[in-house]
Amino acid sequence: MVPIGAVTLWSVAAFLVARFAFDANGRPPLPTQSFLASGRGRVLDMGAGTGRSSLMVLEARPQTSVVALDLFAESYKQHFGSGQSGQERLLSNLKAAGLEHRAAIQTGDMRKLPFEGETFDAAVSAYAIDHLGRDGVTASLGEASRVLKPGGEFLLMVLTKDSWVTFSFGPLLHHRGTRTAAQWTTLLENAGFQVMEQGTRPATLYFLARKR
Repeated sequence: MVPIGAVTLWSVAAFLVARFAFDANGRPPLPTQSFLASGRGRVLDMGAGTGRSSLMVLEARPQTSVVALDLFAESYKQHFGSGQSGQERLLSNLKAAGLEHRAAIQTGDMRKLPFEGETFDAAVSAYAIDHLGRDGVTASLGEASRVLKPGGEFLLMVLTKDSWVTFSFGPLLHHRGTRTAAQWTTLLENAGFQVMEQGTRPATLYFLARKR
């Protein structure tokens, strides 16, 4: 009974966090209005998943275009289920919002982006880079810096290190370990960014950084 009770408690906690704190089925608002305050530009969504972060940018910044990139590999099916392909699911969500004309879908690995350097005005990554191990995180942040124009902005959103989030989401999302705000700041600075703003949302740490 004890193992069954523990699994039940974890399942309930994961559901409550996903539904009410993380709002997994909703469209998240921008955590900061300082991101891409000009309102225009070409934005890369690294690890776009089903398109929640792409929709977040497209709706908040109606003069932007977004390249939604994901590997759409086995880990995608583990997180979002089988059925439609990842590209089809993402396109369906963009069409449902009426925003497909401002978005392009790209299959690729954020640890080795398939783009020339200095081609994007901004980039965003929401709950994707923190799935990776240490080497993957370092590589992805370095790639974000490489493809951004000088002064380009990077909005990074990750799960917090709070114990209740780790308990609820760690097993569910197969994270390899969350990090503190100071650790993320150091990683961003080592990749060539200056952190302009950081803050929290439910279950989330966010960082607004600028390429130096």
